[in-house]
Amino acid sequence: MHPTPTQLKKKIKRWLIFLMAGLVLSGITAFPIESELTIAMNNLDIFSPKMQHWLTTIYTAVKTTNAQYPYLSYGTDWLAFAHIVIAIAFIGPLRDPVRNIWVLQFGMIACVLIFPLAFIAGPIRHIPMFWQLVDCSFGVIGFIPLYIACRYTYQLENITNNNHL
Repeated sequence: MHPTPTQLKKKIKRWLIFLMAGLVLSGITAFPIESELTIAMNNLDIFSPKMQHWLTTIYTAVKTTNAQYPYLSYGTDWLAFAHIVIAIAFIGPLRDPVRNIWVLQFGMIACVLIFPLAFIAGPIRHIPMFWQLVDCSFGVIGFIPLYIACRYTYQLENITNNNHL
């Protein structure tokens, strides 16, 4: 039995809400980065030695930078803001997925482009490989719901077009 347009729209909405929630959450958590790192430093023993070293390095850099050059964290604030704005862009497909399928396609392209950014900028900025892979995981995690929503949207479009014939 084939899904109805209503069922497809519900499935699309669920996947997009999951994606949007992830974007908003990752955006919001970028604002208090020093506080979050302080929590991590207070619980270092739960991390592997390699991660402990990385977290200590990052904490020291963020704390020192914030103490001496607090305006540099403004860049992280803009990163957080961008995540929230990108989430807002998916309101279009939530309302009308067929008409706004290009937003889903744009999102998938953005997810794929995380890989070259991580693997080109990562070594230049001295980011360890394991952290570059963590960054790439966000591309995978973002791509999956977008791909599924896009597939459902194509099905919805086919049903809608066939009903108009």
